[in-house]
Amino acid sequence: MTGVLVQALRLELRLQWRYGFLYAAAFSALLWEVVVYLIPAQLKAASMTYIIFGDLALVGFFFIAGAVFFERGERTLFALLVSPLRFGDYYTAKLTALAALSLLLSLVIALSGVGLDFEPLSFTAGVVLCALLFLTCSFISATPFTSISEWIIPSTGVLAVLNVPLINYSGLWEHPITYLVPTQGVLLLMGHSFGQVELAAWQWVYALAYPVAALAALGLLSRRMFDRHIAASEGGE
Repeated sequence: MTGVLVQALRLELRLQWRYGFLYAAAFSALLWEVVVYLIPAQLKAASMTYIIFGDLALVGFFFIAGAVFFERGERTLFALLVSPLRFGDYYTAKLTALAALSLLLSLVIALSGVGLDFEPLSFTAGVVLCALLFLTCSFISATPFTSISEWIIPSTGVLAVLNVPLINYSGLWEHPITYLVPTQGVLLLMGHSFGQVELAAWQWVYALAYPVAALAALGLLSRRMFDRHIAASEGGE
């Protein structure tokens, strides 16, 4: 980890504290804890994937967009553009901080729901990949807009697509087309971690490789959208 990236990560953590995201995350976790408490004991393991997926959608999708809008409003991004900080460090710091926060919240929810009765490796892989997918898609969808009020309605379409695999996972509509959406893979990983899904060899490959490939493509698109909609407008003001 380079010195510039470390500084960017420290700045990101300070901004999260300043914007109140850490308080919002704690409040979100508290609400999910109430839900977990109300679920009958025999259904907790089966419900964990849905609850954690919902929390990741909230934290991953809305927090990073909120951060971008706050930074644009306060001209923080303009200061970053004229600093030595590269987009890669800025982007990586944001994803790292929010993915780590998502993993922490998911771990708290899992421990309160089923204790240590889950498989940690597939759980960690599923949560981290899921958080990164929501984060990158949210970042991309937020860049063309200058305020949350402009973004919130168009963003529901992106969020809806990312949630389509829930229909397959729940058994309501088992169709292979849902495998085109990379969140299908993370649902399989999380379902396996709680003993709800048995994965074939090809499903393991798909669940790990496809989200990673999607993230690589989304990373390139994030840079292009940032340059077109944020760097150009901030630098031109």
